[in-house]
Amino acid sequence: MSQRAPVPPFAVPQGFSRREMLRFMGMTAVSVAASGMFGAPLAAQDVAPEVAAGMHPDTLIKAHGISTFGDLKYPADFKHLDYVNPDAPKGGEIGEWLPGGFDTFNPFTVAGRGAALSTLPLETMLAGTSDEIGASYCLLAESLEYPASRDWVIFTLREDIRFSDGSAITAEDVVFSYDQLRTKGLSSYQTVVAKQVASAEALDARRVKFTFVEGYPRRDLIQSVGGLPIFSKADFDARGIDLEKPLDAPFLGSGPYVLESATDGRKMVWKRNPDYWGAAHPLSIGRNNFDRISLTYFADYQTAFEGFKAGNYTFRSEASSSIWANSYNFPAVEKGYVVKRQLPRGGIPSGQCFIINLRRPQFSDPRTREALGMLFNFEWTNETLFYGLYARVTSFWDLSPMAATGVPSPEERALLEPVAADLPEGILEAEAVLPFEGGKRQLDRKTMRAAGDLLTAAGWTVGSDGMRRNAAGEALRVEILNDSQTFDKVLNPYVENMRALGIDARNSRVDDVQYEARRRNFDFDLITSHLGQDAITGADLEQYFGSGSVKDVFNAMGLANPAIDALIENVIRSETRAEMELTARVLDRALRALHFWVPQWYAPTYNVAYYDMFEHPDPLPPYALGELDFWWYNAEKAEKLKAQGAL
Repeated sequence: MSQRAPVPPFAVPQGFSRREMLRFMGMTAVSVAASGMFGAPLAAQDVAPEVAAGMHPDTLIKAHGISTFGDLKYPADFKHLDYVNPDAPKGGEIGEWLPGGFDTFNPFTVAGRGAALSTLPLETMLAGTSDEIGASYCLLAESLEYPASRDWVIFTLREDIRFSDGSAITAEDVVFSYDQLRTKGLSSYQTVVAKQVASAEALDARRVKFTFVEGYPRRDLIQSVGGLPIFSKADFDARGIDLEKPLDAPFLGSGPYVLESATDGRKMVWKRNPDYWGAAHPLSIGRNNFDRISLTYFADYQTAFEGFKAGNYTFRSEASSSIWANSYNFPAVEKGYVVKRQLPRGGIPSGQCFIINLRRPQFSDPRTREALGMLFNFEWTNETLFYGLYARVTSFWDLSPMAATGVPSPEERALLEPVAADLPEGILEAEAVLPFEGGKRQLDRKTMRAAGDLLTAAGWTVGSDGMRRNAAGEALRVEILNDSQTFDKVLNPYVENMRALGIDARNSRVDDVQYEARRRNFDFDLITSHLGQDAITGADLEQYFGSGSVKDVFNAMGLANPAIDALIENVIRSETRAEMELTARVLDRALRALHFWVPQWYAPTYNVAYYDMFEHPDPLPPYALGELDFWWYNAEKAEKLKAQGAL
């Protein structure tokens, strides 16, 4: 039930996982980038979930962390994470870019354009790592205690945790943070949390207890409440902060970085807090290595690239295949000042796609939506525009056992049969829907005929003027909302294909302010977004695909389907990894059959370029690039670059 905010398209490179994108954009609790510490090994029981499952429900478990499935990788007395360099030096600055601008430091509201990394100051009681799935370790908490039934959990906070102003973090702050998100968070979040948590109470200054709603699945609830960002109640009171309104300065937090400066909504610099409470402890060792993280906003993609060439920022994750293939021949590269590198990536891709707004009456028939999907030719786009660098998004859980394939298995059919009446005909026998293959020509006759037949069957016939119209004489209009000049090269051929079939299609270029306003008000036909899901999936599915979130920005397509709601419930109630993978495959199959998205692409590798003064662990962990987390600055190399005039 993480409190996430929407991710604008092209804010971060294609190919990033959803977790990395949200962390970079400051739109989730910073469990990926947070640092923390542990005390001495616990004397009480430290029990894996499968062991706890065989215990009496009232048996108490006290531990330094908790895992959804299986054992925790790290014991209570570990010295540092395996994937970091424990001797990484501290110092220097790393700079990146973003498009558009920002006007608020509050990512928990739909009002305003949120600043990147605006949750960086906030920490959580539990935090994850980049080499495990489903594991959470004590961060602000020193321990968690719960019965084998997981009906409740008590977190004991560390004695030495402090906000960046030096004030102590107390159980009252934890309960206050929960209440803020429960009453003023995004509507979909409020809906989910009301189903999960019965109460939160401060038992004393350091202990907080969460009691869960009777009957709600217990699998991820402890991890969910442990992942809540912790605000300072005193800061809210002193500044009169309203979580539903924009904020002109960051939240007071306990994290390793604080804001140093922000300029006109176009640049900000975060500096490492020299008094960070957790600097010397195991989760922090080898992390938070840069003295400063600077973020510069540019009006468009090409201008941003020119800024990189000029040394205005120093690290770039390249999202343009044409620039990657053709433009890294500038002097700084040729002289070896800039490193161009492809690094391995793991995890589930971000699920970048065109989202079709189901609130629009012209898209009510799934055959219309399927036809629109056929008219986007990824194969031609990839070969002609992307130099063959990308792979096609096919599933909400690509590259994982949760991606549906082939015809339904008997186990899948058993879950689909009770809800089949609310899903497209043939769902019980048909192979999992895959994006239309396309071909080497931008639009061929075979595609035209197949897509045209679907549109005709959906009631969109060709009139005397060559345009597709319904029985009322209304033209089939499709507007693709776009705030990126770079993306024109992709959208314009797609629009041409639609127009060739009689669709009144257009690529509508707007600025980032207009884009955000229209997206939040669902004033669009098609937009680009990201729908890739997590490797451990559950209640957050309700925010993205559930009927209860149809008015929320997460559910951008406006999906409201009782079959999907029931299948989401199956995923939430799954208790083993095998059961979760099965129920997610069934949900994936059903979602893809509804044709509310047109899958785009992802990069199989991280395509990065940076001035040759940064270093990273080798190998990288499987689930993060981590340039702002566990990379470090080589001062000797930096001085050499400066002496050569590269910076």
